[in-house]
Amino acid sequence: MSMASSAFLVPFSEYSASRPLSSLSYCHQFSVRSFPAPAYNSHPRSGAASFCQRFCGLKLWILESLNLQQHKRKPKQKNEFKSMKNLDEDHSSSHIETTSSLEEQASDGTRIKLGHVSDSVQSPISLPQTHSSKFPRDGTGGPSLCIAVIGATGELARRKIFPALFALYYSGFLPENIGIFGYSRKNLTDGDLRYTIASTLTCRVDHQENCGDKMDAFLSRTYYINGGYDNREGMSRLNSLMEQVEGGSEANRIFYLSVPQEALIDVASSLADTAQTLKGWNRIIIEKPFGFDALSSHRLTQSLLSKFKENQIYRIDHLLGRNLIENLTVLRFSNLVFEPLWSHKYIRNVQIVLSEDLGVHAARYFEGYGIIRDIVHSHILQTIALLAMEPPIGLDGEDIRNEKVKVLRSIRKLEPSDVILGQYKASTKDKVDMYTDTLTPTYFAAALHIDNARWDGVPFLVKTGIGLIQHRVEIRIQFHHVPGNLYRERMGHNIDLATNELILRDVPDEAILIRVNNKIPGLGLHLDSPELNLLYKDKYNVEVPDSYEHLLLDAIDGDSHLFMRSDEVSAAWNILTSVLQEVDKNNIVPELYEMGGRGPIGAYYLWAKHGVRWAED
Repeated sequence: MSMASSAFLVPFSEYSASRPLSSLSYCHQFSVRSFPAPAYNSHPRSGAASFCQRFCGLKLWILESLNLQQHKRKPKQKNEFKSMKNLDEDHSSSHIETTSSLEEQASDGTRIKLGHVSDSVQSPISLPQTHSSKFPRDGTGGPSLCIAVIGATGELARRKIFPALFALYYSGFLPENIGIFGYSRKNLTDGDLRYTIASTLTCRVDHQENCGDKMDAFLSRTYYINGGYDNREGMSRLNSLMEQVEGGSEANRIFYLSVPQEALIDVASSLADTAQTLKGWNRIIIEKPFGFDALSSHRLTQSLLSKFKENQIYRIDHLLGRNLIENLTVLRFSNLVFEPLWSHKYIRNVQIVLSEDLGVHAARYFEGYGIIRDIVHSHILQTIALLAMEPPIGLDGEDIRNEKVKVLRSIRKLEPSDVILGQYKASTKDKVDMYTDTLTPTYFAAALHIDNARWDGVPFLVKTGIGLIQHRVEIRIQFHHVPGNLYRERMGHNIDLATNELILRDVPDEAILIRVNNKIPGLGLHLDSPELNLLYKDKYNVEVPDSYEHLLLDAIDGDSHLFMRSDEVSAAWNILTSVLQEVDKNNIVPELYEMGGRGPIGAYYLWAKHGVRWAED
């Protein structure tokens, strides 16, 4: 993510405020107040001293005039925050004027022309330099960015969103004078909100500098609005407060909609009509799942697109903010050793595992969404799309999303025979007895196929669930056996144990591993299949940011490649619809499995059907 490189014309009045008049020692003998009004006729040269006297006296007179003007108006905050590739996408007016001459208006209304800056006279104006992904530390004027968290008193906002915003603020990725707004229906004050979120804020482990000061500054820029039960009136009050804090400055706005699905359309519609700024761009962030099924998702999409442009909508899935996902395209497209092998000619199967050791999402699943709507529709299918897509023409978000949607449209619709669903057994110990009367799945295993030339015949095997034996997040790419392998007899009866693999692991320890066959040192010819190991914690002494930090910064910077576009959402539902319909009709009964176990037995028969043995087994 890169910042826009912009050139700004700094007014002399701003320059004079940052540099005292006493620093102009070479002109101290002149009285500004006694200096006559300048004439612009040509004057004969009378030596360097005469020129300096006239020029410096004129400059001081202008500086004082402009300082008088400056006290009568509020300074404008410069907006350096727009990414270059997004300057024209959703900004209502983004205009930077560059000119070779400067004009100001004196207190008496006279237009004073400062003239062209010649090569022989160096201008004292220094143009500020932007730096990648960081904002200038300028606390003057109104904020250049305002972020509103709708649903500010919920667990997600308190435990994830506000801490992520503070981490970005503390690390310098947000403007010093940013405006943070919390919106909910509770009757709270600014102080109540600040007190609520203060306990969740932590400073970065690798910094630990000015932690208290930064936290106080962040909390002082946090405001609360009681939206009440009429979102239109509530959003109007939010807009009024934001305008008051912005103080007339140009400012962009982001609205994070951390609200239940059933309230999303009303909140988004009210926001669009009454809370958008006309002095910058507006973006909304919405949480998964993006609808309950294809029909409800289509209605939601149409409602959003009737109020917002596509490039204003950011559908967030925090699992896609993990470093593993971001590294998929880097690993593939920047390493020649992998790219030629990335097809059915060399790859035998792809395994994607996302398992949770505790039923932390149980309440959400048993409300009716289940693991298919919550995990598979977004995270699993997006992972496959990033892994299997063709090389994009560039790294722009739309270029990558164009290729992802092609993959999603090429994935064969899932049939019930290619899917295994499960639900962990209820027990008094686990305190989940209340959920035994529902068939909502907590486990999903399936074999997906991409019907295109690159991936013809390669099964993408998915296994995801909660309440399993361990927390694992990894991708395993298994290659074909070596044709006519000379060492087949040395590999034992199960040649699959000697299969070359590329393993991309996120949990428990982030790593990249390559399984190769190797001779064990010694006199005999004995083979082993060790893993070449890049363990991140040993190689990189850096703190891995939370996924919400990553995705929030992408949304601020306008990088959309990890956010689902409307056509991606539709294509994903198309893959899953037939299975979801069978589940909703109770035609597929999830297989029960033990809490802390490996999942349904039926999954092993599914793997055998496709000739695959899971490496963990």
